Amino acid sequence: MMAALVSAFSLSTTAAAAVSDNEIRIGYLADMSGPYRDPIGPKGMDAIQMAIDDFGGQVNGAKIITFSADDRNNADLGSSIVRGWIDQDKVDMVTGLIASSVTLASIKLLEENDKLGLVNGAVSSSITNQHCGPNHFHWVYDTWAMSNGTASAITQEGNKDWFLLSADYSFGHALENDVEQVVKANGGKIVGKVRHPFPSTDFASFMLQAQSSGAKVISLNNAGTDTTNAIRTASEFGITQAGQILAGMVVFSSDVRSLGLETAQGLQFTKAWYYDINPEARAWAERFKKITGTMPTMVHAGLYSSTRHYLQAVKDTGTDDTQTVRKKMMETPVNDIFAKNAYIREDGRMVHDMYLVRAKTPQESADEDDLFEIVRTIPADKAFRPLSESVCKMVKK
Repeated sequence: MMAALVSAFSLSTTAAAAVSDNEIRIGYLADMSGPYRDPIGPKGMDAIQMAIDDFGGQVNGAKIITFSADDRNNADLGSSIVRGWIDQDKVDMVTGLIASSVTLASIKLLEENDKLGLVNGAVSSSITNQHCGPNHFHWVYDTWAMSNGTASAITQEGNKDWFLLSADYSFGHALENDVEQVVKANGGKIVGKVRHPFPSTDFASFMLQAQSSGAKVISLNNAGTDTTNAIRTASEFGITQAGQILAGMVVFSSDVRSLGLETAQGLQFTKAWYYDINPEARAWAERFKKITGTMPTMVHAGLYSSTRHYLQAVKDTGTDDTQTVRKKMMETPVNDIFAKNAYIREDGRMVHDMYLVRAKTPQESADEDDLFEIVRTIPADKAFRPLSESVCKMVKK
């Protein structure tokens, strides 16, 4: 574990330095080498740096210092890195936080030490429900929003019988539960379910179970390479050609680009952001592409947005005191390349519009970046779990 920790810290973008009241210190914790490398990974640091560059690398004369590390989707390693950043490097804010297991371990440490966490990659809706707290915000999406947008639309179209294929860890379990509730609420039923190891490369046996279940819809309650491997296996088995529907619950633009539209065409899923939602988003995405060589995913956009909102709050308040900055972030609407007229609720959930999209056919696509058609916009007040259903201790009933 110590060897792994040393290796992870070697990725730090800035060497540990003496504590200074004239510095703003940000840690970026993410999966840099595993299943979430492509949709988030190292390029997430580029998105954060873009936000920092917008402020000229400093806020009110205070230099912005960054650290980054690979948590390898390991909760023990991730929490050890965060503890080191807090104790030794005096970070003010930690962002990224991709795997739900790593995130849940990390936000406990942040609360114990009164530091701020901006959760951008993790999907479990429990982060601002059962595990809400006064020291973190959940920015991009969550399992309730992703399942509600996709599962409700597909079920309402008359596709009532579902098979659930889920990653066997906290994120997959949360998504499985949320999908099941949405399907049943819309008059559907679950005819079978199975959980696969995380991460996994062999989906043959799982797809055979889904194929033989008689389900009209196969829900992929996973993300990253797990999702793309499952979709490729389904294509090899002729599952969609035979009439079953694949419903991806967490699909990134990088996933569809990796699969190719020939394989991904027709896939319906919910997105928090897409670079063609408006000209401002497209311009920022082109800027990102010039730096990284690829168009950004919704999490890259979220990392930029949340970091920029944080730095603006520091600028406006003249301090990096956690609770002062948190209060200012909650008071200030979010209007940027990621979201318009968005806001942070009392449970820490950043509320914004979501989008149900369909992967285009190769014939419909104008170029390599033209991947999706927006089927409908899900308004912010409908996109996330209503506070009336929340068990968050900070929500006033």
